[in-house]
Formats: sequence, structure tokens, C-alpha cells
Amino acid sequence: MNLNEPSPDLLRKLAERLGPKGFTADAVDLDPWLTDWRGRVRGSAAALLSPVNRDEVADIVRWAAAERVAVVPQGGNTSMVAGATPAGGALLLSLRRMNAIRGISHQENIATVEAGVILSDLHRAAEAAGRRFPLSLAAKDSATIGGLISTNAGGTQVLRFGPMRALVLGLEAVLPDGQIFEGLSALRKDNRGYDLRQLLAGAEGTLGIVTAASLRLEAAVGERIVAWVGMADADKALPLLRMLEDRIGDAIEGFELVPSVALELVLRHIERTRDPLAGKHGCYALIEAAFPSGTPAAREAIEAALMEAMERGLVEDASIASNEAQAVALWALRENISEAERLDGISVKHDISVPVSDMPRFMESATRQVEAAFAGARVIAFGHLGDGNIHFNVRSPAGQAAQPWFDANNAAVNRMVHDLVTAAGGSISAEHGIGQLKLAEFARIAGPARLDALRAIKQALDPLGIMNPGKLVPLASDPPAP
Repeated sequence: MNLNEPSPDLLRKLAERLGPKGFTADAVDLDPWLTDWRGRVRGSAAALLSPVNRDEVADIVRWAAAERVAVVPQGGNTSMVAGATPAGGALLLSLRRMNAIRGISHQENIATVEAGVILSDLHRAAEAAGRRFPLSLAAKDSATIGGLISTNAGGTQVLRFGPMRALVLGLEAVLPDGQIFEGLSALRKDNRGYDLRQLLAGAEGTLGIVTAASLRLEAAVGERIVAWVGMADADKALPLLRMLEDRIGDAIEGFELVPSVALELVLRHIERTRDPLAGKHGCYALIEAAFPSGTPAAREAIEAALMEAMERGLVEDASIASNEAQAVALWALRENISEAERLDGISVKHDISVPVSDMPRFMESATRQVEAAFAGARVIAFGHLGDGNIHFNVRSPAGQAAQPWFDANNAAVNRMVHDLVTAAGGSISAEHGIGQLKLAEFARIAGPARLDALRAIKQALDPLGIMNPGKLVPLASDPPAP
């Protein structure tokens, strides 16, 4: 689908409408926002637009549609699949100035926020109101609400609360023709046909631009208990999780599976981290339980459950944080795995999911097969056991230059991993989205019914193809993956 570069007249109108704080075509100002978070994709844009309200967003989109100019929305630019990296003469539309928390209702358990609100700022605002927003991830200090909705972000508490889509009660958005969809009313029951809220969540900006959202809040945590446990192998993890759920119920909010190689990498590259356990173990789990205020003997319940797990041979050793600082330190071991990998060198990364019951077996089996197929390759597989999400990353052989190995093997490794996960009934994208980096593989693997439906929806809502082109929805004319 042919798109145009913005005319001088359009750029002039945008500059006048947005003012000097909202419009720039200066290469220095644009530069930080043209490269994806992983540093793999470098884009270009005609201008960076930073509106402050939905009406400015609507004018931008309406004027861009009139000239058939691409619009690429961007939040914190933390996409792992280059989902917010522009190309060609696109208008890069930043939502970062739209960062107001419009209101928090304790009675309704709802926060109404603009798309540019940073996740950690929402956490603090909800906490100040005696509530909490139950989604967290490593990029919480830079990821924005609009981006989290547009990618249907997961994070570490999906086990109990579901992904971002499950926390969105209402949306305000600008559609591809510039109309404003006013859907912030957080009705718990609303059967007026197709749910645009659900279509926009996970659409990666290809169907419109989220400008604000009504989000579900939960009661504030009265007591948070974080434990780090060592196990002989990953096969012990799922029985341990199910036993903890039987003993403690839905207080278990996070269960992160961490192989020993990932822990070693964090300890080597991330300052002020240390091993919580005295001995070495084949695999580790980071467990978080959250209890309401006034819950009696919450810590004792965790201690008793872990003691029982040791007696049953599921756990070899465990450390329970005694204060918030220790809890943060334990979480740092999990949240810094990606950063430690990056510091160690480039790797072929995969964000995949399989049925929960198959996750430990798949991690072991896929690791063995990939390392056998690519001599010397080193797999790190970790993730969220409660929802079957595996981050399956393949590093170059030890002592071998990472970049040449990556360039030579990236496509073949991707194909093998994606074929393995598809054969296991899983998904090639669990929580990072498709973006640009998985587009060709998505087109290769997805069935025709799925692709036809996605293309039909895209065509119906964005017939000009101006919304974040080249992301998520493979065009029928796109070449197949190599």
C-alpha cells in the first residue's frame, strides 16, 4: 500500500497546531526515538509530534489521512520487537506529554489515566490512594500505559490478574480517520456489539491511537512476601506452584522460573546483586504472595508451605525476604536477566508461550534440540510459569564473536524455535507482540483464517493503511520468511 511523505504544507500546519514543544523536525531531537530498545532496528521520520490532548491527536491523524501519510504512535519506546520504530517519511507521534492521571476512584476501583502515564507513576498514585494497579514488569520506569495496552503487556502478575487486556475497563482512542472513540465509561456489563476496547488492546497501534484508559485497581497489599527457592530441576517447579496454590490460594501472584545459567549471568554483570542461597541448584523460582491487610499468620503460611515442599523433595533450599529492601533485591535477580544478557552480548531472543503443564518439559527439550542443531550455542530459557510464557534466548558459542554468529544464524534459529513452539500448540509471541521483527515469521506460521481475519479488520478500520504500517498485520503481498 503506497503511502506519501508529508507535504511542506502539512508540516507547517502541524507545527502551528502543536507549537514548539509539540513539533520538531530537528534531527538531533528525533535521534533518540528512531532506534528500538534492543538497538537492532534504526528508523526514520519526517517529524516528531508530541500532542498534549486528544484533540491534537485527532487533528494529526485527520490531516495525515488526508495526505495518506503514515502515523507511528510511540510511548516509552521499550518495544522488544521494534513495534514503535518508524520508517520512511512517517510522522512519529509521541504520547509522552499526555501523562495526566485524570482520577482515581476508591469506590469504583478505577484509575482513569492518559496514554503517556509511566507505569511506575501509576503504581505510586494508586498506592497513595490506598489501591494498587496489579501489573508490573522490568520496564516499569519507562513503559507507558498506552504502549502497555497496545501490546497487551503481560509482566509478572498475569498468574493472578491476567495481562493488560484484562485490566482495561474502558478506552479513549483516535481512530484512523481522526474520529474520537469515547469509551472511557467503565461499564462492567456492556453488550453493544463488537468490543472496540478489546480490538485496540494488543493492536500495536495499527487500528488507532489509545489516548486514555480506565483501568481496574485492586486493594492495596497489606503484606507482600517474596521468596527465592532452589530446586534440583525445572520439573519440580509446576508441582511446587500447584502445592502452594493448594495451601495459600490466590495469594500467589508471581512464580518466575530462573535457570542457574541466568542467575550466574546476572551475578556476573549486574552490580550489587548476590546469590540468596549458600549452595548451587539446578533451577530457581522467585515466588511472590500478596495478602490483604490483617491477614493472620501470612508469613507463617508461606514458611509452612515451603517447609512441606522441602519434605516432599520439591525444594532444596529457600530464602524469604524479611523486609522490602530484601524483596526488591530478590526481584532484581529476575528483572535484570535481560539487561545482563544484553551486557554479555547479542542473542537471538524469543518471547513464546506453551501450555502451562508443558512449560518445564518444553524448556528442557527445546534447549537440548537447539543446542544440538547449533554447535556451541548456549540457551537461556526463563519465564512466567503460571502462564506458560518462556523467554527463550540463544547466545553465541563461548569465545566466539557474537555479532557474526548472530548474523549467520538468526533466521535459522528463529525458524527452529518457532516451529518447535508451534508443534507444541504454543505461540511465537506471548507478551512482546509481533512488531516488525516477527512479521515474516508470523506470516509463515499463522493459519490463513487468522491472517485473513486480521487483514479484514485492518482494512475495515484503516483502509488507507496509515496506522503504524509494517507492524503486526502481514500484508498478502509481503514476501514469505526465508
